[in-house]
Amino acid sequence: MSLRSPRLRRFQLDSFTAIGTLGVLAILALVGLPVVWVTGYAFSDDHGPSLASLWQVATDPTLIAPLGITLVISACVAVFSLIVAIPLAWLISRTDIPFSRTIRVVVLSTYVVPPFLGAVAWELLAAPNAGLINVLARELTDMPPFEYLVNIYSVPGLIFVDTCYTFAFAFTLVATALDRVPNELEEASAIFGASRLGTLRQITLPLVMPALLASMIVAFLHSMIEFGTPGVLALPAGFHTVTTRIWSLFQYPPQTHIAAAASMPLLVITVLLLLAQNRLTGRRQISLIGGKGQRVAKLSLGALRWPVLAGCLLVLAIPVFLPLWALIRVAFATGGDGVVDIGHWGWDNWRFVFGELSSTWPAFANTLKLGIVTATLGAALALVLAYVATRRSLPGSGLVGIIAMIPAAIPSIVLAVGMFVAYTRPPLLLYGTLGILLLAFITIQTPSAFQQIGSALRGLHPELEEAARIFGATRLRAIADVVIPLVRPSLIAAWCFMFVGAIRELSAAILLFTTDTETVPVLIYDLNEGGRLGPIAVLGLTLLMVTMLVVIVANLIGGRRPS
Repeated sequence: MSLRSPRLRRFQLDSFTAIGTLGVLAILALVGLPVVWVTGYAFSDDHGPSLASLWQVATDPTLIAPLGITLVISACVAVFSLIVAIPLAWLISRTDIPFSRTIRVVVLSTYVVPPFLGAVAWELLAAPNAGLINVLARELTDMPPFEYLVNIYSVPGLIFVDTCYTFAFAFTLVATALDRVPNELEEASAIFGASRLGTLRQITLPLVMPALLASMIVAFLHSMIEFGTPGVLALPAGFHTVTTRIWSLFQYPPQTHIAAAASMPLLVITVLLLLAQNRLTGRRQISLIGGKGQRVAKLSLGALRWPVLAGCLLVLAIPVFLPLWALIRVAFATGGDGVVDIGHWGWDNWRFVFGELSSTWPAFANTLKLGIVTATLGAALALVLAYVATRRSLPGSGLVGIIAMIPAAIPSIVLAVGMFVAYTRPPLLLYGTLGILLLAFITIQTPSAFQQIGSALRGLHPELEEAARIFGATRLRAIADVVIPLVRPSLIAAWCFMFVGAIRELSAAILLFTTDTETVPVLIYDLNEGGRLGPIAVLGLTLLMVTMLVVIVANLIGGRRPS
């Protein structure tokens, strides 16, 4: 029996209530303040409330065209992502293809590669003049010097690269849905005479339809709000997407009211699509009675196993192996930023980046600080919010889950516009400090961590905490001694996910950085505008190595196998 006094117990219980309340207020402030400011700026001008900025967005061809281009590109990316993801997911989940686990890991590794870095790599491979593919094509054929085989600086090129680094989201959703389809249902269909195609159409497809719909929406949204890839490929091609046009409105002199108004279509489309996703998947949801079911029987590919594996590796070479080879080749090339000087390797680019480029070390310091602090504070905030939401421990806690997921409906660049106008004036004068980037990164990454930790808490029965409290533990002590150890794997996964997301974030950082708060992604983008491909390759490879090292260390500290 605990000897703690009732007064002390009441104080400790109030401490938990205070922590939960502060967590809810924090996410409300993180989300609400930028949204209120960006909306207010959209419906005003320098003289007060006005619809002039919105009218300009609705009538100015230079603002309308980027939205049309963005919608076309995003729709194509959504379709092509499914075209790539569905066969790969089916092969991994439903056949005996060799090294299926390795293929799954390679697909998911495309998430670690920042899209802007993948765009730079394909710039090295498929630029019309100096791209490796075009140079080799001229050497192997009679192609004239100024002609090219492929041109990455185009709308099709942007769609191609965007698909390379978006299809993994669709793959994950589809593969997971296929893994969960019980084998008994498909066997029953076969017993009653249905063909394999009929079973696919009548059983498997309806069960995975919610995942297919969600995949298309996720791929569409990911492409629509991305800044890095169009920033690298669209601007040299002479056209804008919505995100690059918003960025251009912040060039001197900044047109913040027009930028805020131009952000409104992104915000509205994102919210509507997420609502549509919830409605569609809710309607098509099919309940499975009887638990998880038996292990799914794998279709034998027979003699086709190895040719199919070769085909999968060929597909994965496009987003993973070829870009990585291009970055390594350019990083170790001598004689400047040459791409195809295959006979000469050296350390010139590495010496320049880490010995002569003054921005390198401050950028890496800023990036690591932001990544570690974002992941640590963000995971703690997500844990508090997830606990309040799942345990209903505060009045109104049923709304906490909705509030925590609101940032997922706000494109990063829209959030950055809101933070720019919110934190460039007293009393919250944060612009020019790492604080504004930290707030932006935590806000952007919180929904994913909330989902991971919340899923783990929902699988943890409250009776375990109640047993600890029966023996005298306060709620805080029960959380520390019972809850956190049991959800530690999800906490580590959430931490790693937020760290990776923070150090690769460009869409928000590109609007909020200053010379003293430059991050590695921003430095890479600036060097790309100057055509410094060798240093870019060095920085990109180093960023990937640092990412993997920190994730491995975090898993080892947490007692998990690195994944």
